[in-house]
Amino acid sequence: MDTTAISSTELDVAALVIRLALGPMLILHGLNKVRGGLDGTAGWFESLGLRPGWLHARVAAATEIGAGVIVTLGLLNALGAMAFVGLMTVAALTDHRGKGYFIFKGGWEYVVLVAIVAVGLAVLGPGRWSLDHAFGLDLAGIGWGAVALVGGVLAAGAMLATSYRPDATKASA
Repeated sequence: MDTTAISSTELDVAALVIRLALGPMLILHGLNKVRGGLDGTAGWFESLGLRPGWLHARVAAATEIGAGVIVTLGLLNALGAMAFVGLMTVAALTDHRGKGYFIFKGGWEYVVLVAIVAVGLAVLGPGRWSLDHAFGLDLAGIGWGAVALVGGVLAAGAMLATSYRPDATKASA
């Protein structure tokens, strides 16, 4: 297929499909943290070395729900993608770290895929059927993809630098 023949409608459909795959998935992930009990999530985060766990449970749930909503709606698309990258980077470096690539072994396969697709969405843009389009916002392209990638990784790095304190016995295992 000649890629120059791809219509803007086809690109809009592709953007919508990606948004409807990523956004609701992350909303449900955040709601699961809330419904399952933030105290349980806080304990799990503490066991990963994210301190204080009570704060990270709430911030993670709110960020997941918020980023999922804005990606689903196509509002501030690249900033939503940046949140996805940040969340997935933290997950890769904490919960999935040292477990190899494949998700069935607890590895980082899934979180890296989600982050990469989010960067692709930042480059592609949310399409015509989005709030960005309705409000005349143009937050798409290579530059916005770089903002999503670099901003997400930097945000994750800052959070980990200030809050990641794994137990010495677990860190050496």
